[in-house]
Amino acid sequence: MENTDKSFQYSIRDLTTDDIDQYNALLRYAFQVTEEDLINAGWRDDEIKQSKFPVLERADILGCYDGENLISQFAVYPLKMNIYNMIYTVGFVTSVSTYPEYSGKGIMNRLMKKSLSRMREKHQSLALLYPYSIPLYRKYGWEIISNKISYRIKDTQIPSKTKAPGYVRRVNWDNDDFMDLHTRFAKQTHGCLFRNALAWQEYWRWDEDDTAVAIYYNVQNEPLGYMVYLIKRDVMHIKEMIYLNREAQKGLWGYIHAHDSMIDEVAGNTYFNEPVAFDMDDGDIREIIRPYIMGRITDVEQFFLQYRCDPFEKNVRISFEITDSVLDWNNRVFVVLFHEGKCSITSDKPDYSVGMDIATLTTLLLGYKTVMQLCRLERIEGDDYSIQRLDDVILHESPYISDYI
Repeated sequence: MENTDKSFQYSIRDLTTDDIDQYNALLRYAFQVTEEDLINAGWRDDEIKQSKFPVLERADILGCYDGENLISQFAVYPLKMNIYNMIYTVGFVTSVSTYPEYSGKGIMNRLMKKSLSRMREKHQSLALLYPYSIPLYRKYGWEIISNKISYRIKDTQIPSKTKAPGYVRRVNWDNDDFMDLHTRFAKQTHGCLFRNALAWQEYWRWDEDDTAVAIYYNVQNEPLGYMVYLIKRDVMHIKEMIYLNREAQKGLWGYIHAHDSMIDEVAGNTYFNEPVAFDMDDGDIREIIRPYIMGRITDVEQFFLQYRCDPFEKNVRISFEITDSVLDWNNRVFVVLFHEGKCSITSDKPDYSVGMDIATLTTLLLGYKTVMQLCRLERIEGDDYSIQRLDDVILHESPYISDYI
């Protein structure tokens, strides 16, 4: 695809698997990953080259070229996501990179806008990414939508009274119960991404061979939760722990406690956006909360048409005046009808009116921040009645997002 803007001296086109060498070279330079680093991590040379083929095969990747040389790239990988029990097709942005000597020339702005436009055409009404620079992406309408909480627990602080009637069994990485559990978890968890084959590949990409998977089963032998962990230098590192109910949560913590003679500390991550300390007998633990994933609605109208709201609210019409400096089709007024759990776009006169930018709308509708929190931050405009009614109709649940491609 040739660029038609004569003031822009570079060309933009789609990448294919034939571009694997330049694609990998740009990634490694931008993120300073050397061949030696990869080989030391256990990768063979042929595996290094093949590792990104699935991304190139399935993702929508735009590259900017200076002659025949790839100088910038922007990839969107298709995934499915649970948003308030509705399955959305979303795009996960990955492999964003530009050689430093070409920065500041408007290249990334063009690649991003064109990629977001393609997402709209494919009905991917939400884009996600793991940011290397939060301020940079905020300039383009992205906003934080989830947290990652890291914790460290001394062996003496591990809950000792957690009892569950079932049992825990260690299994292989490719165990069907293990992968099916994540699918079941995603179906009932707001914000969770469904893992396809590539997502599972990325999940294991940098893990050591000693990384273990343990599944909790109830007395009916039904799998209800799992944890992925590694014991190294007297520390149990928990990569992920998910559970379908409280029983499984207790069972997994009981399994951790069974290791107390082997370890000095437990270090892990959680994405539930709530501190671990509150649920522990000794809550004097170290927890670090940091922003994790950013999101951006690519098409407001498409997003609202799938969106779920409070099922007890009826015939509430709210006008949203949205500002979006990147995508023109979002930069307008939308009148949304909230009725018995469903949303629709209407031409009727609104009962209430609010205004906000696309970034604020994204973090609000995903549940990362509430209406009242955003109002206190002066991110939403509107009279008190409109603000209150918006708060009434919007669901309030923080998203659980633990994956990135």
